[in-house]
Amino acid sequence: MSRFEKLSRSGVVWILIASFLFSVMGVMVKLGASQFTTAELLFYRCAASLVVMGGVVWYQGYSLRTGQLKKQLSRSISGTVSMMFYFYAISHLPLGTAFTLNYTSPMFLAALSTLYLHERFNSKLLGSIIAGFAGVALLLHPTFEQSQWLAGVSGLLSGLLSAVAYLNVRLLSQAGEPDWRTVFYFSLISTLVGFVWMMTGPLHAIDGRGLLIIVGMGVTATLAQLALTRAYRTGKPLVMASLAYSTVLFSTFFGMVFWHDRHPTTAYLAIMLIIGAGVVAVMNGRR
Repeated sequence: MSRFEKLSRSGVVWILIASFLFSVMGVMVKLGASQFTTAELLFYRCAASLVVMGGVVWYQGYSLRTGQLKKQLSRSISGTVSMMFYFYAISHLPLGTAFTLNYTSPMFLAALSTLYLHERFNSKLLGSIIAGFAGVALLLHPTFEQSQWLAGVSGLLSGLLSAVAYLNVRLLSQAGEPDWRTVFYFSLISTLVGFVWMMTGPLHAIDGRGLLIIVGMGVTATLAQLALTRAYRTGKPLVMASLAYSTVLFSTFFGMVFWHDRHPTTAYLAIMLIIGAGVVAVMNGRR
């Protein structure tokens, strides 16, 4: 077995693919922010993913019957509400602060994995998670004012509920649920919730540029969710959580390329810290 195959089976390749695709999706969201409201972007992102997954289910003749409906609903609802809290935090906090608060999810996942999965992890793996988060904070420079406490709590709740969603992905995988079914149910629930939220605000017309953005969000989000689900099914949750910080690296790179974002010298220290944390996590995960 080649080294690539070993990394693929351990989930490492899949989580890196998911992180890259989520970053590309973030580029689409940023491009669409000048044309659509946050609620519209959430709905279109989820609806496009639902169309893609619905087409796959119909073409392949897959059955949507599941004996794990409670876990599917728990994963879908926690993931959807997490996105809503995250978007609220983005709307009321500096982007770096909202992003950092959302990336507390690996630490919440460490606690949940110990409680519910009875996973044992050593100090090096836990240290890699904390070091990765420190790198994220150093790179994004979060700021916080007293008047923003509600948005700050929302950001933390988005991290907690993301951890709950990832935990349910692992439980569904252990129960034998296929990746596509988990992604389909998440797309369905999030689309319904996103539609209700969107209808409470203004609606904007969709032109050719907007359609391309919507399709791009849908395709990248769907593939990212499939890769993420596969990663948590085949790999150790805490290792996957630590490697998920790579989304920040990809996003930083895209920001430098497309929007010419500039970063201080400390940013490169932060990048090395995140990469080093990922390497430590992978090495400990293999052991």
